[in-house]
Amino acid sequence: MGGMSITHWLILLVIIVLLFGTKKLSNLGGDVASAIKNFKKGLQDDEDKSQPQLKADPVPGATGATGSAETKHENTPQG
Repeated sequence: MGGMSITHWLILLVIIVLLFGTKKLSNLGGDVASAIKNFKKGLQDDEDKSQPQLKADPVPGATGATGSAETKHENTPQG
């Protein structure tokens, strides 16, 4: 008795369509769909922006420089 059967839902749907019309209901559906799409796009943009912040800082001294002792040894004159 407290639950809504399928006939109650159909009667409610007919009343809503009669009150608002199909054009307004379709516009409302399109607006809701675009709002959901923009919300998901905003979440993806936030995730893309936060990704570089999660990377670790480079280790100091690991710049890829070779040992300076070898280059000094090559520049000294032999003789």
